Amino acid sequence: MSKPLSRPVYRLPRERRVADIMRAARTVFEDKGYDDALISEIAERAKVVEGTIYRYFENKRALLAQVAERWYADMLTDYDQGLQDIRGTWNRLRFMIWRHLVTVHQEPAMCRLVFQVLRMSEGYRDTAVFQMNRAYTRRVVDIVSEAQASGEFADDIPVRLVRDMVYGCVEHHTWAYLRGEGDFSPDDAADAITDLVYRGLATPKVTAPLSGEAYATRLVDVAGRLERMTMRSRDTS
Repeated sequence: MSKPLSRPVYRLPRERRVADIMRAARTVFEDKGYDDALISEIAERAKVVEGTIYRYFENKRALLAQVAERWYADMLTDYDQGLQDIRGTWNRLRFMIWRHLVTVHQEPAMCRLVFQVLRMSEGYRDTAVFQMNRAYTRRVVDIVSEAQASGEFADDIPVRLVRDMVYGCVEHHTWAYLRGEGDFSPDDAADAITDLVYRGLATPKVTAPLSGEAYATRLVDVAGRLERMTMRSRDTS
């Protein structure tokens, strides 16, 4: 009596299986948050057993880190493609600030996971996510450095301080939104922040014909405009 033919077993390639797990993990993390996300639910969504996840990822935090790294990689590619055809320091700065604001507006769940979970974790500075965040903010550093080298911007202001001011301003402006309170306009905020940064760094020959008093008044006006936008977003919550 002949033996029945065994059914062939098809195994997905490692890359495909990992991609499926990470896609499922991102969905669960965004829907549930880090603390309430369960490996069992991720496994169910990815159509694997829990043990398969632990074969590729040490723990839940390592899985979230890999999801964040992929997120950063996609954004960096998008940013570089967008910058290719943009000329002028103001325009390039505005694109970077606007794109960051759009990311916060469109993907608040991922931003919360990175800002509140990964970035607050012990040893964050030793992670690949930290290095990718540095690469992410490096685009602004490069734009400012090039403007300083050309004489468009004053060269006596530390570039890292400018970077911190840009991203710190965005975080402060969008923090209420990330908490689920109110809304904000990426376009309006990008214009105001870019104007504030550019006029604060531009050399006198670039800002002419504004007098020193008019220049200071303009900066106060821009700062006030940004503050009013923040207040309006809170009032609508």
